[in-house]
Amino acid sequence: MPAGGRPTVRSRRLGAALRRYRQAAKFDQSQAAEVIASSTAKISRIETGHVSARVIDVRLLLDAYGVDDAKVRSRLEELAKGSNKRGWWLEHAAHLRPDYLDHIALEDDATYIREWQPVLIPGLLQTAAYAEASITAGPNYVDPERVAQLVKVRQARQAQIESGGTSYAVIIWEPVILHPLLNSQIHREQLSTILDVAGRQNVTIQVLPFTAGVLAGTTSAFSSFSFDSDPAVEAVTMENLRGTSVLEDPEDLSAYTNAFDLLRSAALGPDESTRLIRRVLRSSEEDAK
Repeated sequence: MPAGGRPTVRSRRLGAALRRYRQAAKFDQSQAAEVIASSTAKISRIETGHVSARVIDVRLLLDAYGVDDAKVRSRLEELAKGSNKRGWWLEHAAHLRPDYLDHIALEDDATYIREWQPVLIPGLLQTAAYAEASITAGPNYVDPERVAQLVKVRQARQAQIESGGTSYAVIIWEPVILHPLLNSQIHREQLSTILDVAGRQNVTIQVLPFTAGVLAGTTSAFSSFSFDSDPAVEAVTMENLRGTSVLEDPEDLSAYTNAFDLLRSAALGPDESTRLIRRVLRSSEEDAK
């Protein structure tokens, strides 16, 4: 069973893929159960992510479903191996919501991350000072000990980008760059960090200008994740006041893929965005003298 007795994002992704291939092969759950000499109840629980599929079961099911693509098979076998894998973030589980743990697991597995942020500097770009200030300035009281843990986790999440193994494309609304929501010194340090990160080959940072108008104001912050060489979106997360929602329905994924494409088309190009951030930083530094 997945750790904690609840489906993990890995076990859900594996289960959803096995369900799609079963349906494409026109197998019902009882036929799939016969393939692995088990019960329809177990197939159901595998497909909903409540039970972790063994690698041998995955291989037998894919054989029966006629799935020969070596990349697909390897990816699903890796998901089976990793369904119960203990990620670094579980060391902080006492201080984190289960839905936030899901978000971090998606980041850790992703080969492509795309993010839209109209309010704050994204967590994957935040300095420790910005992270602490944004957490403590939020509407919910957070115990100081938990604040320190949340900042530590937010910094640890950035290793996924720093390693170069994940491609990260982020679009930030212009007011977030122009107007410090926190201490001006913290904002300047944050802009400087963004410029440093923008130089990485696996990172693309774009600024959506004021002129985007309604598009910016009606699209809430979200992150989308892809897990293969194919950049097709397989999961989306959205933060709200009470937690993080994970979307995996194909219609939801299509809608957010389209939304990101629209935002990217309306945003300044990466070079122009960098020049804007540099101008804002220079102006702020001159004002501080």
